[in-house]
Amino acid sequence: MRRWLPLLAVCLGTLMLLVDVTIVNVALLAMAGDLQTSFSSLQWVVDGYALALAALLLGSGSLADRIGHRMSYVGGLVIFALASLACGLAPTAGMLVAARVVQGVGGAAMFATTFALLNSSYHGRERGTAYGVWGAVSGAASAIGPLVGGPLTQGLSWRWIFFVNLPVSVAAVVLCLVVVKDIHPPHRQRFDLAGLVLFTGAAGALTFGMIHAGETSWSDPTSWGFLLAGAVLAVAFGTVERRVESPLLDLKLLRNRTFVGVLVAGAVLSFSAFVSFTYISIWLQSVLGLTPVVSGLIGLPMSVASFTVSVAVGRFLSRWEPRWVIAGGLFVIALGDLLSFILVRGQPGPAALLPGFFLIGVGVGLATPSLSSTGMAAVPPQRGGMASGAVNTARQLGAAFGIALLGSVFTAGVRGSLATSGLAAPDQLANVVASGRAHESLAAMPVQVRDGAQHVFEAAAARGVDELYFVAGAVAVVASLVVVTLLRRTQDPVPAPALAKPMRATR
Repeated sequence: MRRWLPLLAVCLGTLMLLVDVTIVNVALLAMAGDLQTSFSSLQWVVDGYALALAALLLGSGSLADRIGHRMSYVGGLVIFALASLACGLAPTAGMLVAARVVQGVGGAAMFATTFALLNSSYHGRERGTAYGVWGAVSGAASAIGPLVGGPLTQGLSWRWIFFVNLPVSVAAVVLCLVVVKDIHPPHRQRFDLAGLVLFTGAAGALTFGMIHAGETSWSDPTSWGFLLAGAVLAVAFGTVERRVESPLLDLKLLRNRTFVGVLVAGAVLSFSAFVSFTYISIWLQSVLGLTPVVSGLIGLPMSVASFTVSVAVGRFLSRWEPRWVIAGGLFVIALGDLLSFILVRGQPGPAALLPGFFLIGVGVGLATPSLSSTGMAAVPPQRGGMASGAVNTARQLGAAFGIALLGSVFTAGVRGSLATSGLAAPDQLANVVASGRAHESLAAMPVQVRDGAQHVFEAAAARGVDELYFVAGAVAVVASLVVVTLLRRTQDPVPAPALAKPMRATR
């Protein structure tokens, strides 16, 4: 069993950093009440962490190639633990968001090195098994977040969703120092600081612009100013990367259709499978009045299905054509989203989510392990940190952009439903429902109109969730077709030992 201890060390860190993407969803209302702030202002508790992960993964991967993958992983664990302590002790919303950003810095340092450390520790059939187990943990972690966050928030306090990271971090650090080896020597190339600053600025500006547009209007000049600034910075990033000697992202990798297909799949997987949790929590807790524990248990079918399928699929990765596995996973996710769209529209209530969640979990379990191994196989081993950072950056950008874009879809659905309800000031009420303050608004209404308003709010929130799932499902269908087209067709499935070998770029 000792040979699987490096896998345990890597999986512990992966579990923590991905659970923390969604664990806060069921606790946001409790945070808003305790810190005396609005739900909408705490959206950055979710997006600040996801954005830090997305913006810094590329830089972390490049830095890990420079200083060593194991050292980078251990350093990330330490930063993540200290930031988790700061999150749990935060006295204000601003300090909580700031600590979450730092937590994302540590998570990026860990996430960017996971694939490289697995490649250093395992070979042949064992590598396929390791990828399968890691994929199971990775796929189930985001779904596990609400399951863990609900009981901790309701039974203890929302602060314990962060304190629980401390003993896990200690165990992961000890294991990593004792059993994990880094067989790839560090590369002493120059660090691309300009690329890191430009990429971080582009991701931050684009995300802020989309969130601001969702809160105000897509015609707001401020929103478009940030979106334009993000686009300009993205172009500048591409220009710099073509000229520097040691780029943050070697743009030649984007000539490889397989690698591009993996990036698309990673972004859409997060977008279509996990982003909905944030807005479902609003519907379940603020409008339907469910507890954090019950809200978290709604995601149980997704967690079980994702973990079970990933473990089962891992042993067969070397035999199956990657493009069909990844595209098939995305298509099953799309079916789950569209099934939720149909069921929520027909009978709006928490039970309508369960069948769709199960299918989404199956899709995540199929796609995640093969996504990881295919991305690593598409590049030379010495680019392992860069490739790992790029794949995981795509996943986190999918989450960060998804929170902003699907938030707009949810709000538009709520607003459209309330516009036909006959209630006064429908736009103002739409903002109340979409920001998680429906229960406060209902409590302030006269008793004689409260029941009617409750029914209207429930219908409006259900319509927002309904339209959110339709968009998420449509995007996943398109992405599955794109992946089938982009991923390179092989005459024979790639054998497990070849996972560490570079694929020739497809021009």
